[in-house]
Amino acid sequence: MPVPEKKQEARRAPARVDHPFKGIALVLLSTVFLGTSDVTAKYLSASLPSIEITWIRFVTFALMFTPVMLPGSPLQAMRTERLGLQLMRGAALLGSSLFFITGLRFLPIAEASATGFVSPLFVTALSIIFLSEKVGMRRWIATAIGLFGVLIILRPGSSAFHAAAFFPIVSAFCWAAALILTRMMSGREAVLTTMAYSALTGVAILSVMVPFVWVAPSWTAIGLGIVIGVASTVGQWIIVLAYRYGDASVLAPFSYTQLLWVSILGFFLFGEVPDVWTVTGAAFIVASGLYIAHRERVRRAQLLVLEERSPNP
Repeated sequence: MPVPEKKQEARRAPARVDHPFKGIALVLLSTVFLGTSDVTAKYLSASLPSIEITWIRFVTFALMFTPVMLPGSPLQAMRTERLGLQLMRGAALLGSSLFFITGLRFLPIAEASATGFVSPLFVTALSIIFLSEKVGMRRWIATAIGLFGVLIILRPGSSAFHAAAFFPIVSAFCWAAALILTRMMSGREAVLTTMAYSALTGVAILSVMVPFVWVAPSWTAIGLGIVIGVASTVGQWIIVLAYRYGDASVLAPFSYTQLLWVSILGFFLFGEVPDVWTVTGAAFIVASGLYIAHRERVRRAQLLVLEERSPNP
């Protein structure tokens, strides 16, 4: 169902203003909210099933998003030209959240978080298949280095290996899929519409699943579940704001400070100390992600030059 052009344009994000220091500050702030959400989810996973925690998170997300829709027409916000892609993106975001929270139940939070940062590697691979992007040798080498970092953390075949370590990896794949789907809809779908489908798709799917695993939560657990939903929603929204002020290649490195934040909280709340394998593997993953972000900036700059040199019709 197509959206009228003028209304669609009005609901799109405003143009970016170059103010990198403000963008960096917002990214750093977002890691506090996102890290708090992850730590709270790990604490709550000791008493509630992962599906139930994720359901509370998405219900909170939907309730926070409702006032944004009400000033206009809720039905207008749900109009989309890409219904299938919107539903798949919502399901991918749900999978990313659910698999990560499941991993937190069994793994130290620093290990789960470090492994979850491999999503740029999956984006590189998926962009070839679905976006027909050309990936050079340098980005493939960076991807291989990142995967090597994952193997260092997982240590398959050793006594330290835990099969639950695959949950954050699957979570990262789902997140990468959501990013690819976002790119596929870029320029054709309003931000408000995409957020609406993200919230409602998650609530709809989880509402079918949660009765089969339901555990009556205490009021404290409900409150912590709301904290997870609020912190994650605010954190993601701050990231959206941050990228209005700076280029991704400038801001991306600061998102990795979330690893430091969750490691500190993990130490004080759970007595977890990241081992040398986790720290070393995380270093490889971070280095890989930073280089991929750098190459993406170079690629976009080259495309911009080509567009400027192309003769106008």
